[in-house]
Amino acid sequence: MTIDPLPPARRRAARRRLWPRVVALVVGAAILFALGVALGLALDDRPVPGGTQTFVRTLQPLPQQTP
Repeated sequence: MTIDPLPPARRRAARRRLWPRVVALVVGAAILFALGVALGLALDDRPVPGGTQTFVRTLQPLPQQTP
């Protein structure tokens, strides 16, 4: 013989309170998944080190020497 610690009315109430927790868990998991995907894409888009860089600078003319 087993003794159930919760009477039938409380057992049904406990079952009803389970759904909001399950929904919150699923929503939380979806948010964590979306954040992980966003972080992965952000890390993938970073520039590759050691790439080619072009610098443009203007040279000032030297004074001309007369002979």
